[in-house]
Amino acid sequence: MNTVPDAALDRVLVPRVPALVAGFREVLWLSPEGEIEALSPEEARARLDPVHGGETPMVCHARAVARRLDIPSKGWAGDWGGFAAFDLLELFAFVRPAQFCVPTPRGLAEALGLMPPKDMAEACVALATAARALLQDLANETGPDIRAVAEIADRAGWPWGPAVLAALLGDDAEPRRQQADYAAAVAAAFAPRQRPDEPQAVLAEAGTGVGKTLGYIAPASLWAERNQGTVWISTFTRNLQSQIAGELDRLYPDPVQKRRRVVIRKGRENFLCLLNYEEAVRAALGRASPGAASLALIARWIGATAAGDLVAGDFPGWLAELIGRGRINALADRRGECIHAACPHFSRCFVEKNVRAARHARLVVANHALVMAQAALVGLDDASVPTRYVFDEGHHLLEAADAAFSVRLSGQEGRELRRWLLGAETGRSRARGLQRRIGDLVEADEEASAALLETLVAARVLPTDGWHQRVGEGRGLPGAESFLVLVRQQVMARALGDSPYGIEAEARPPIDGLVEAGMRLAAGFDRLASALRRLSAALRRPLEDAENPPEPGMRQRLEAAVRGLERRADVQLAAWSRLLRDLAEPPGPDTVEWLALDRSDNAETDVAVNRNWIDPGKPFALAVAQPAHGLVVTSATLTDGEADADVAWRAAEAATGLRHLPRSPKGARIASPFDYPAQTRIFIVTDIPRDDIGQIAAGFASLMSAAKGGALGLFTAIARLRAVHEKIAPVLEARGLLLLAQHVDAMSTATLVDIFRAEEDSCLLGTDAVRDGVDVPGRSLRLIVFDRVPWPRPDILHRARKPVFGGAAYDDRIARLRLRQAYGRLVRRADDRGIFVILDRALPSRLLPAVPAGVPIARVPLVDAVAATAAFLQDPA
Repeated sequence: MNTVPDAALDRVLVPRVPALVAGFREVLWLSPEGEIEALSPEEARARLDPVHGGETPMVCHARAVARRLDIPSKGWAGDWGGFAAFDLLELFAFVRPAQFCVPTPRGLAEALGLMPPKDMAEACVALATAARALLQDLANETGPDIRAVAEIADRAGWPWGPAVLAALLGDDAEPRRQQADYAAAVAAAFAPRQRPDEPQAVLAEAGTGVGKTLGYIAPASLWAERNQGTVWISTFTRNLQSQIAGELDRLYPDPVQKRRRVVIRKGRENFLCLLNYEEAVRAALGRASPGAASLALIARWIGATAAGDLVAGDFPGWLAELIGRGRINALADRRGECIHAACPHFSRCFVEKNVRAARHARLVVANHALVMAQAALVGLDDASVPTRYVFDEGHHLLEAADAAFSVRLSGQEGRELRRWLLGAETGRSRARGLQRRIGDLVEADEEASAALLETLVAARVLPTDGWHQRVGEGRGLPGAESFLVLVRQQVMARALGDSPYGIEAEARPPIDGLVEAGMRLAAGFDRLASALRRLSAALRRPLEDAENPPEPGMRQRLEAAVRGLERRADVQLAAWSRLLRDLAEPPGPDTVEWLALDRSDNAETDVAVNRNWIDPGKPFALAVAQPAHGLVVTSATLTDGEADADVAWRAAEAATGLRHLPRSPKGARIASPFDYPAQTRIFIVTDIPRDDIGQIAAGFASLMSAAKGGALGLFTAIARLRAVHEKIAPVLEARGLLLLAQHVDAMSTATLVDIFRAEEDSCLLGTDAVRDGVDVPGRSLRLIVFDRVPWPRPDILHRARKPVFGGAAYDDRIARLRLRQAYGRLVRRADDRGIFVILDRALPSRLLPAVPAGVPIARVPLVDAVAATAAFLQDPA
């Protein structure tokens, strides 16, 4: 046992509670005064019953004790029921993480180097002795991480919390109360729910520096371990997924234990498919392709990677850029063409490993898109749907819900479905159609074979190779292509304005022939869906054969095939068919239909009919939130700084979809501990015309030079970013400052941010993705310059939503939140300092509550802003 200083022993306070050891016929009860009593199981249950003021004893393995005492598994305390207890195994897991002990009083004593008990009476004493020994071990711990975890667990209601804190902190130590307050608030989401479809929901805003991530990890992991359950932690960005994975090293310092307890869950399109890789190698070697060198680099990575994650994993983003993102994407299963157990690489499949690990993990770190897809499709690869969630970056929830629950019928979507059904029809594509994937499953079944043939014939209603050129020329093939010709015609005729990045038009009233073409296409989709359902039913029969059940590998193939067929028939095709038929009807109250012609730098890329929920919070609440038992929605920017706290909070409930729950969520707002008035300054430049690119560029160059780099330039439009970049790149280069730019440099946003973070005096230009996704502490980010007020674009969707979300106040809220999110990038640590500049004199004062109260704000000419920026950043104070 560790040697503990006498002063440390003085603060080790073992809880004055009884100790309980349960046999099958007799229970021994050691009182705090040292008296041992023998009780019957009935007497012990009576003492523990919370209805009669039950006591909280020390035990070893509370679940096993509850079973021996025949205490109900539901209804008293926690999701597992049982009884409130100081479980020595929990204390052992906290004090000695990643260490093993036999889960008995004797096993505990031996693991701690204590005298093993010989009977039940000595076992009672051993529990109290073990508690003191473990708490004494904590007295040697001085790291801030363990203290933070202990404070959070304490506020989450962990019985050992006060004793652990006393051992760690002593009487005079000051814990991080803001993080503990936050943890206590979100812990309410892990209480048992009271009624079906009424989850324990918590909406929690935590300012930067509170320690939000660790604040929710602690109660989430505590609930997961106690209940042998799983909590899904969801983020909007992959960057935060990786950040959370790093934070979990504190909770699971042993890598082996962490791999068992934590899984970073992503969609299958993020992982390398070994079969696709094998086929790519075979094709490259067969024609002496220069791409073989790239495949050799990937082979080296395959030999070293554990997860096989091509996106934001251990595959370098810059390597994907060098090889070509298209080539990398082709190595993943992006169309759902997996053949599962029929694949020769199935036992080593990265996707299957990820799915299997998530089934047994305690914490699954996912992203909003995957969680929404899980809900919209009632499970993905394994038909499992979580019941406990933490949604970080909660201000993006409705954006993710909007994408997941919308309907989009487009040329690209239709071509992808045709390729999934028919496979490669021309060229060298490796796409595997149904015949290739499941032909062997149906060849002995006449009905299934007929359904497969009917599916392949009906699929020809979908767009095929070359659809884009034919539609653009007005000569689409019968079926989807001829319908898309009319969609494009309506967009070109009615779009308001023009843009190199896409135009749109209202769906109603439709041009002549659009409704009739849509009805014909809907009938074609219905025929295809019917064939898919018959094929699915035929493949389901072997799964339900009680006399001759399929072996496990075959069962998995059949189940996966049935899921894929039913989703295409009952979700995708059914939604397309309803959308087409509804174009002939008046608009509904909950959705908006609109047409789009997508472009990339003026080149047309897709033609689409879209249906979006006006309030995506409705399907989110119905499909995700209400079925859950508990959920936390959290962010640093849930509210926009609105002076009326009630108004701000109601807007946050609307913006996260939680206003549609049967019961309002519990709310918590924890302020940042940072001294923003001392650490930051805000300047609104008053003498630059907002549409004069030359003067705007000069403003960026002057401010970035004054800061000597470490500057982030934010833009509301890509065209403005590129125009400014063209003008200031040579100026900054001449001054020795590296300039990086999204939409200009041939690098991903993640790679650009990595370089910006590492090069302390570099500058970066970006748009929305950079504004929301940058986490750059220290001097690498000391200046942010916004080109203009970030008002929302008044497109069709925004115009439909504006009345539902508050009218003109909705525009203000969006702009305030965008300003607040951008400003929040400046200070990530207690010693960070920075300047926030807006080159738009039209910024209305009503948006200024977006920044913390007390921060100095000045409306000044550019020359004064430049001088003040240089002076503030050079001042070491």
